[in-house]
Amino acid sequence: MELFLKIVLAAVFVLLIFRMWPVAKAWMKNGPRAEKGDWNSVLLPLALVVLFVVLLIQFVRG
Repeated sequence: MELFLKIVLAAVFVLLIFRMWPVAKAWMKNGPRAEKGDWNSVLLPLALVVLFVVLLIQFVRG
């Protein structure tokens, strides 16, 4: 039974990837392009999240 479930899940994953491929391809082709200040807008919140996680780790370690 466990082997059958693994085979079915693998088939479902392959089907999902097969169905999503054309949509992802269209998004990459027709999606918005990054402009000059876009990366700075991403890096600041990402750096804050990393800093917050490091702070939480330090609190847990004592």
